[in-house]
Amino acid sequence: MATPQIITAKIRGFLCVNAHPTGCAVNVDRQIQVARAAGALGGMRDALVIGGSTGYGLSSLITTIFGHGARAINVCLERPPHGDKPASAGWYNLAAVHRRAKQDGRTVDSVNGDAYSNEIKAETIARLKRWGAKLDSVIYSLASPRRVDSATGQIWASVLKPIGAPYASKSINLGNDQVVTVEIPPASDEEIQATTKVMGGEDWTMWMSALLAEGLLADGCRAVAYSYIGPELTYPIYRSGTIGRAKEDLERTARALDAELASRVGGRALISVDKALVTQASAAIPVVPLYISILYKVMKEKGTHEGTIEQMVRLFRDHLQPGAAPTLDAEARIRIDDRELEPRTQAAVSRAWAEVNTENLFAVSDFAGFKQEFRNLFGFDVPGVDYSQPVDVDVPLV
Repeated sequence: MATPQIITAKIRGFLCVNAHPTGCAVNVDRQIQVARAAGALGGMRDALVIGGSTGYGLSSLITTIFGHGARAINVCLERPPHGDKPASAGWYNLAAVHRRAKQDGRTVDSVNGDAYSNEIKAETIARLKRWGAKLDSVIYSLASPRRVDSATGQIWASVLKPIGAPYASKSINLGNDQVVTVEIPPASDEEIQATTKVMGGEDWTMWMSALLAEGLLADGCRAVAYSYIGPELTYPIYRSGTIGRAKEDLERTARALDAELASRVGGRALISVDKALVTQASAAIPVVPLYISILYKVMKEKGTHEGTIEQMVRLFRDHLQPGAAPTLDAEARIRIDDRELEPRTQAAVSRAWAEVNTENLFAVSDFAGFKQEFRNLFGFDVPGVDYSQPVDVDVPLV
């Protein structure tokens, strides 16, 4: 058994290489409270979350269990504790979800492994069959930098690059809190293809085809995957870049799956376009942390800011719970980024973007809030947690 230890954050730029189990548990408890406060909506029997240990996936898992009463299986790839070495934040998040669900008499299970692999798909399907599950909801929320092709063994690695021309813009050096200009070369055709392989719709199709073949989808099943558009300010590095190309593929996949689910089980496959938020993935994208910092300041002042759990509660309540009629845009997407892209909000962001520099960074933006939320993702700087106390890092998942 590991010796309790005092854990301090080890942050390297946009990476935090350790996590605090108590802080992660407190974060999960807060999200559960938000989901419960939305009311016991019920009506959802079984849910599958693919990528449900952090970010939007974690909030989706919590919303389906504690907001809608679903039994849920989560698929993820997280590092367990090993001796005195802490587990990953996602592991501690899920351990807290499992504990709280057990206390509430709710059912949750987690399959820890590579969600892209045929083996993990088969293991997940086997567990669903043992449950006698009929899925009302399938949430696809993978955010991985790489994928091993299950058919060929080829490794695909995604990149964060513009397409067609170099891109230069303001950004934050997360290592020294300096506003700098970043210059990023355009992606090659091979890099575009690889990013689409990792973050596009191919694997989502494989999951849905396997679930359909095994008869695991309930009549009226809703499947959803997450996307982002953002403002023109970030288009070159996001929507018009390699990630955006992958998201376009994901959205084409949704339209094809939507037609198939409608004909097979009277269901839907939809894209939810979400708000820019501090996540492990977004922190790694050049330009985006500075944009988010400014956006947070504007939206908090307007009283329109939402975190991941507030976004997911609204998404499932208004669009995805059984019986809800989703509101779609002209491209058949759900838009819960509506408050982010509200014209007056974006006008205020643009004004701040034009004047932000190193000297006024903390006044013009909510970079302090960005830094705290980033640390919160790993269980650090969480209000109410005494970090001077030793904690046990050997926390079981179940």
